Amino acid sequence: MKVLKKKLKWKGENRKTGEISLIPESLDDLWHLKHVIEKGDLVYSLTYRRLEEATDKIRPDKTEKKPLRLGIRTESVEFHKFSHRLRIKGVIEKGLDTELGSYHTFNIEPGVELSIVKTWKEHQLRRIREAEKAVVSPDVIVLTIEEGEAVAGVVRQYGVDELFSIRYSSGKGMESGEGSKKDFFYAVLNQLKSSFLSISAEAIIIAGPGFVKNDFLSFLKEKDSELAKRARTEQVSSIGMSGFIEVLKRGAVERLKREERLTREVRLLDRLMEEISKEQDGKGVYGKEEVRNALQYGAIETLLISDEKLMASRVEEEESEEERMEIESLLMEVERGRGEIVVFSTEFEPGKRLNGLGGIAAILRFRIA
Repeated sequence: MKVLKKKLKWKGENRKTGEISLIPESLDDLWHLKHVIEKGDLVYSLTYRRLEEATDKIRPDKTEKKPLRLGIRTESVEFHKFSHRLRIKGVIEKGLDTELGSYHTFNIEPGVELSIVKTWKEHQLRRIREAEKAVVSPDVIVLTIEEGEAVAGVVRQYGVDELFSIRYSSGKGMESGEGSKKDFFYAVLNQLKSSFLSISAEAIIIAGPGFVKNDFLSFLKEKDSELAKRARTEQVSSIGMSGFIEVLKRGAVERLKREERLTREVRLLDRLMEEISKEQDGKGVYGKEEVRNALQYGAIETLLISDEKLMASRVEEEESEEERMEIESLLMEVERGRGEIVVFSTEFEPGKRLNGLGGIAAILRFRIA
């Protein structure tokens, strides 16, 4: 994320209001913006619209779209990871007089500049800062492979995006014919090279339950020595999404990407579940009431909260507004108590598991009665 300018001023004791102009530089940045831009925010961007011109013709000629800088009052935000696009829909509030009051949708892609004017919450400003730092973080491809089957994905900050899946007939065909195995490896290599180049990845983790991963690495060294230099192997018990999660738990990605967000989420949630499962001396709580109780004792070391819990304010219900105020108050108290706040993505398994616990939990400094 490239931040171009900030014009913020204090509004009350704990809020800032004003404009931040920025350019998202990756799919991860668009995901961050989905959780920053809320209903009611004023968003500016350059767009293209057809402007009607006065004419005597009954059926006027079709006019060309012209570039305009518009400001829309946001009504909805949608993240489309497969089309690499963030769709922001709202009513035009700033721009040419003829356009005011009509609906428009910004299609924000990496490289498109936009400005956001709003009252900023601290966790939103923190997310912008994290996105600025994360721009130097390299992409890592995880290839999970076993006899006759391979699934590859790229690690993002919001989860793992599947890149490709290949299945060859297993069993006798693969075992008896060396050619079948080579054909399979060639197919995987072609897809892997294409994906590696298209996303400008920095490294590859080849993971699997048996020896096939080692055989494939040997094949890779023979056929593409330069690509093989970027690869390493990791032992896991399965392939696909469960294999991706195992790779993250083992810290393989963390060794390649320092402070990798997903690795941290997996480990934090595992630590939480371990503490919750202890009959005595457990230092884990979940649910709003339990977390609030722990906060009264100043016991919260790390607060875990799902992005869906933070986005409750987008729902047009009075009770969600009350919940939003309560969550905001809780977050500020945790920060004042020098506790750490980690926002989990519900695009990925740890965030979904956290949602199953009510969307909020805490690891404590000490056990409370």
